[in-house]
Amino acid sequence: MRQEPLLLSVRGAADTGLLQRHLPGCTIREINAPASAEPELAAQAEVLVLRSGHQLDAEGLRQWPNLRHVIRAGSGLDGIDVDHLAAHGVTVHRNPEPAADAVAEWTLAALLALARRIPYGHAALLEGQHVKQQCLAPPLSEMRVAVWGAGPVGRACAKVLATHVAGLAFAARPSLPDTLPARPGSELSGWANAHVVALPLTDENRGRFGSDFLAAARTKSPLLICVGRLGTLDVGACLRALTDGRLAGLAIDPVEESDLPLRPGTDSLGPLNLLVTPHIGAQRHDVRAVLDQWVATTAAGVLAREGRTAA
Repeated sequence: MRQEPLLLSVRGAADTGLLQRHLPGCTIREINAPASAEPELAAQAEVLVLRSGHQLDAEGLRQWPNLRHVIRAGSGLDGIDVDHLAAHGVTVHRNPEPAADAVAEWTLAALLALARRIPYGHAALLEGQHVKQQCLAPPLSEMRVAVWGAGPVGRACAKVLATHVAGLAFAARPSLPDTLPARPGSELSGWANAHVVALPLTDENRGRFGSDFLAAARTKSPLLICVGRLGTLDVGACLRALTDGRLAGLAIDPVEESDLPLRPGTDSLGPLNLLVTPHIGAQRHDVRAVLDQWVATTAAGVLAREGRTAA
């Protein structure tokens, strides 16, 4: 009799109880990270369920000789060497759609908070400063917003924000549909009062929002909101720009535990119009339920097609 299939799930990536109900003939184990999985488990696993902030590259794959499927309950593939996995017979499954509306909701909240200088006022009060006059701000309805990235998250953000602002444009790319409003990226720094970054972490995009972008956008002193991947920002440069006024506000959601500390050192920068959250854009009950169901259904389907379910 063949050994029953083994599925490993990174903690927080799936509902293991739901997985077990969908896969009664499968052994399911939770792990903290692919790199720290027990060698015996990694060597036997056929399915790995991942969430953001974890890696599986060519070197790491050596520990997973029987792996056939990686299920990513979300959108980002940075850290996952998809081409190398495919070359070794490993299929990557992902589902970026369910989380998009929730991330857009967070983006609207962040834009409203930064535009009204709420994080700055809050931080100042905690330091014993009353800064009512410094929180005077223009209305959101007079702002123009640039959206960088037209995937499911970028499009959802644009849909939510467009009704609240004076103008909205995507950074133009050849692949951008003609139906979406767009401007050349080189023009957006002088046009937009706020920038929403919803880009994947590719070589082209790594650190893209750093010194060059900040210098070009300096005259607008814009708000900068990141809902894509943290690595698209030069965080140190952005914090310095926030401190000296080149940015009027900064909001960052995609922060993993491994990214800490964001502000190394102990010197206080004073109150800042800064909002940072622990990658909670998609952390909504309805989204989690949809993704958990999708993971379980996907895992059951791929194992059934390979004849690896219990009789």
